[in-house]
Amino acid sequence: MPYDPAPPPVKPYIPATAHLPELTWRALIMGTVLGMVFGASSLYLVLKVGLTVSASIPVAVIAITLFGLAKKAGGRESTILENSITQTAGSAGESLAFGLGVTMPAIMILGFDLEISRVMLVGILGGLLGILMMIPMRRTMIVDQHRELKYPEGTACAEVLKAAATPSSRAAAGEVQLPGSDAAREARQRAFIIFGGFGLGLLYKVLSISLKLWKDTVNFVFGAPLKAGSAGAEISPELLGVGYIIGPRIAMTMAAGGVLSYLLLIPMIKFFGELLTVPVSPGTMLIKDMGPDDIRSAYVLYIGAGAVAAGGLISLVRSLPTIWNGLKGGLSGIGKKSTLDSSRGAGPLRTDQDIPLKWVLIGCLGIIAVITFAAPLHMNLLGALLILVFGFLFSTVSSRLTGEVGSSSNPISGMAVATLLFTCLIFLVMGWTGGRYYVTALSVGAIVCIAASNAGTTSQDLKTGFLVGATPRLQQYAILAGALASALVLGPILLKLNDAGTVYVPAAQVAPHVTVDATKLTQTAQLQGPQADTDHATYKVWQKLDTAGGPAGKYLVRDDGSLAYLVDPGINGQFHTRPDGSEVKKYDAPKAVLMSYIIKGILDQQLPWTLVVFGVMIAVVLEMAGVNALSFAVGVYLPLVSTLPIAIGGAIRWMVDRRNGTLPQYAGLNEEEMQAAGDRSSGTLLASGYIAGGALAGIIIAITAGVLTGFDNQMTKWAEAMNPFFAGVDADVLSLMPYAAICVLLYWVGREKAKR
Repeated sequence: MPYDPAPPPVKPYIPATAHLPELTWRALIMGTVLGMVFGASSLYLVLKVGLTVSASIPVAVIAITLFGLAKKAGGRESTILENSITQTAGSAGESLAFGLGVTMPAIMILGFDLEISRVMLVGILGGLLGILMMIPMRRTMIVDQHRELKYPEGTACAEVLKAAATPSSRAAAGEVQLPGSDAAREARQRAFIIFGGFGLGLLYKVLSISLKLWKDTVNFVFGAPLKAGSAGAEISPELLGVGYIIGPRIAMTMAAGGVLSYLLLIPMIKFFGELLTVPVSPGTMLIKDMGPDDIRSAYVLYIGAGAVAAGGLISLVRSLPTIWNGLKGGLSGIGKKSTLDSSRGAGPLRTDQDIPLKWVLIGCLGIIAVITFAAPLHMNLLGALLILVFGFLFSTVSSRLTGEVGSSSNPISGMAVATLLFTCLIFLVMGWTGGRYYVTALSVGAIVCIAASNAGTTSQDLKTGFLVGATPRLQQYAILAGALASALVLGPILLKLNDAGTVYVPAAQVAPHVTVDATKLTQTAQLQGPQADTDHATYKVWQKLDTAGGPAGKYLVRDDGSLAYLVDPGINGQFHTRPDGSEVKKYDAPKAVLMSYIIKGILDQQLPWTLVVFGVMIAVVLEMAGVNALSFAVGVYLPLVSTLPIAIGGAIRWMVDRRNGTLPQYAGLNEEEMQAAGDRSSGTLLASGYIAGGALAGIIIAITAGVLTGFDNQMTKWAEAMNPFFAGVDADVLSLMPYAAICVLLYWVGREKAKR
């Protein structure tokens, strides 16, 4: 069968001529509430480990379940389009949480207060800007490049929604399901596979991480000649499912970047630096004393950031014709009716309606105006223009990258790094150095980071809607509402998490001989949290920027100029015990630490530019060799434990497709058609369930680790003492056994039977 260069348009599940209940109040409210819940949990996770999991699929599963319970209680049956609206509104919280969590804590690390007004403004403005910038790109990214950009989580979410479609939705889709018919049996089978995978993924993660029955990450460190090299994997069902859906090519390219970092760059740095007797900047330890993670944090992260920045720019340049065509299509749509709905005689098809471009432009200009004049952001006109330029650039790149590798592997923090690099360089050229410009630069990076994150999430949701037959305009309204609501609650939650872990360290312990002229200090503060019960005094605030006589940071000062307390924040703080001896849970915020290093490094002229340029050259060499530099750079930047399980999923997909390709029903199909058949297979359904279950388990894990701290500590102590699958010399190998079981199951389900 010859390849068709102009394949027929995709037929959505619900036809454009069908009109079902969609943007209802119950769907919007449920989605908004779920978005806030998932956003809070994701914020906790990003502060702890620097990563989040896409919320689209778990929100869809919860919406289906809750609407089903409401139907049994006597309520109205939900439609697939209502479920899509709930999922769309609920996905905004996770993307906002990631952007806030990797940027805003850097303000405290740089020595400034984390003001509630600043956090909320950054969240609202960044979230709305990313959504608005994605709207004109919908036809280009989602419709025109449907077969090129897979949007794996979005495609998987559509399969979840279709598998659980209610009878009214199936009737609108033209599905006839008589009792005992083949169509009815197939629908039940698809639903069983998806929800079976969901249950298995959920159970697997809870047993592994919450109950500590086996390790969730295995890691093997090598000796000479690859000394300090390591190979590990986060043996989780959701990353396995993502790898299966995105396929072997992109999955293996990402893993190759991780192999370069962990089996070449890190061992090479160890080899050449092991005999050095002084630390090599920007590291602070002797290289001979560093482990693989220490070398990665000190050196390879900067290389990866340079590679991601260069790969993103190259991808953007390559996409300029596509972007221009999309802009022209959007501009030409003003006042014109695109694909007309002949059945109604007026207006474009329901599935081709977007928010009018003029309102998008007005919204973007309004956001830029607020950014320019909002006092908490410490912004100027140049900073606002940088946000506009970088916001559009990285929102587009984020959308494309999400289409290729999915939200879970989208290096949004790398884009924030690139934004901070360029912004701080421009500030340096302008002579804007010093602490007062730290907040301006970070505000630029934070808004762009959130905008790019939300643009990728919006793209996933619009892909889901495109496949199920939703109305894009109503989806866009829903995610705007969800983003606004989540931004309003995530700021206070971030501050509460910080206050809960703040320790007021007596200054006599850390800076006993330091005094300050208290008459020059105007800001005052009182103790917050548990220690406030024993000290109700009001102190003056001093920001110490150097380390002479004591650590830098925020101090509370008495009226006579003597220091009372060092305020050690809950996020990235160093003191884990209060004066009364009680233990305090801290949040490491690893990505925010990197952001603070970049800002201080450039504006104080201390950035290791050599390492950044190394990363840029890696991307350039790959593009010269015809390899997608951005996917590879993702692997260089992310830890190998995250990319290796994605590669395992891609390898299973390759084996399944290779085996199924020998069956009679696939004879004569070309590569494009084989890919499309694989995307519809039972293996993709099970992988979608893995993603949903594993992602939802992340919320349970956040609850057990953050709220039920005593339970989590008890389970850890039990597992370390009694469980050979969790601790001991054979724990890594033993933990691979349950993981191998879900891998084998994925391969077995993906295999099809021969048909005549």
